[in-house]
Amino acid sequence: MHELDSIPSAQGPDISALIAAAERFFKASKAPATICAFNSDLASFRAFTTRNNLPYLPSTVEAVILYVSSLAAADPPLAYATIRRRLSAISFAHRRHGFDSPAVPRNHFVLREVLAGIRRTLGTAQHGAAPILGDQIRRIADACPDRLLGLRNRALVLFGFAAGSRAGELASILEVGDLSLTANGDLYILLRRSKTDQDQAGRDFILSRGQHPSTCPVLAVQVWMSVSGIDQTGGPLFRAVSRHGKVSPNALARRSISKILKAAAARAGLGRTPLFQTT
Repeated sequence: MHELDSIPSAQGPDISALIAAAERFFKASKAPATICAFNSDLASFRAFTTRNNLPYLPSTVEAVILYVSSLAAADPPLAYATIRRRLSAISFAHRRHGFDSPAVPRNHFVLREVLAGIRRTLGTAQHGAAPILGDQIRRIADACPDRLLGLRNRALVLFGFAAGSRAGELASILEVGDLSLTANGDLYILLRRSKTDQDQAGRDFILSRGQHPSTCPVLAVQVWMSVSGIDQTGGPLFRAVSRHGKVSPNALARRSISKILKAAAARAGLGRTPLFQTT
């Protein structure tokens, strides 16, 4: 819901068409890659508020302060630039729904000071490989053939990109029983173990359904589970597939996942650049 929803279409014969045009321009204000990143960021914030019984939308500045503190206190911590981007995503979601955003640092002294402390503690240098953009992911997904092996690879690429998961987590941790659909069609995921979870307490998050079927990670995972039959048998989510189409009962190894991701990028003409972390 946003301001355009309050315009009554009965005002004149041209209003409906103009509202539709305004909606298109509204959606075009953000690049597809930005929207994809925002959706992932909002899924993280929603999972945090749900897990801690805090308000999500509209939220409160107290919830936002606790959220950014959890990101900075994680092991390893998120980069300061990533934390600021997540604040932007929270603000955008609030404004889009007609709420005052609690995630604007200049409007709240404590939030501003907490961010200043995070900046001093973590620094602002960004490291790692260049980010994979939305159009590149689309090219990689489109280059995966429409047979069992390609459907697995498409699910692996789209899920890994949207969830920001390490390949090792995708390969050896996730099981079919760890996934379930929410009432609005998003994917709820329980990650039982991870590199950032030293106490092995597990963490959960929600993966939002994509706007386009060709790049929707939820749909890709559902298709893979259905055609492979693992939605009925359970067990590891991502597995080896033989050239004859036989699905292994065992999870993919980290090394295999890394090779699959590099090969998928090469097939799309993007070189054999690693798409995600593998450790």
